[in-house]
Amino acid sequence: MAHPPFPLQTGLVGPETLPLLLVLAGLGLSLAEAMAPGAHFVVLGVALLAAGLVGLVIGPFATPLVLGLLVFVFGALALYGYREFDLYGGKGEGRTSDSKALKGKIGRVTERVTPTEGEVKLDEGGFNPYYAARSVHGELSVGSEVVVVDPGGGNVVTVEGIGPGEDEIDRELARERARRARERDEREREPEDVERI
Repeated sequence: MAHPPFPLQTGLVGPETLPLLLVLAGLGLSLAEAMAPGAHFVVLGVALLAAGLVGLVIGPFATPLVLGLLVFVFGALALYGYREFDLYGGKGEGRTSDSKALKGKIGRVTERVTPTEGEVKLDEGGFNPYYAARSVHGELSVGSEVVVVDPGGGNVVTVEGIGPGEDEIDRELARERARRARERDEREREPEDVERI
């Protein structure tokens, strides 16, 4: 006596239980996605769950062929929705980037930052926005606004304090004014030195 190759043909599991199996598989994949986010199971989990629920509603019309077609249709809709709404980061923001992308990011000091130690929280710092930090010069107190000037390897960033309303252009202008003032002072001293001789 030859045994049928599929469990549905043995009589142990009837075709009416197939929608329930789809619902359970969809719930299992959705739960796996919730436990370990990464969007690997979300599309298939939603497709199986939706096809199983529709199969439970339409009852005797839920043949394996109809359920297979429903899985395909709901899978396509779930994939479109997943890509359109970009649940994991917003139009490319969820992509992994290298440490160079941290340069210029703004953040706040969470632990006092010195040239040898400290911690900052970057506004757009990824999944874990807390980074070990070192200051360019001086100490930065907790709550100070900072900008990343050297991302290093990504684990320890070098930051510089930002004054209220001050950006890179303002800092460069201030350096230029200071340089011109030094030059002017030097020019004014030169005639005095000449007169003494």
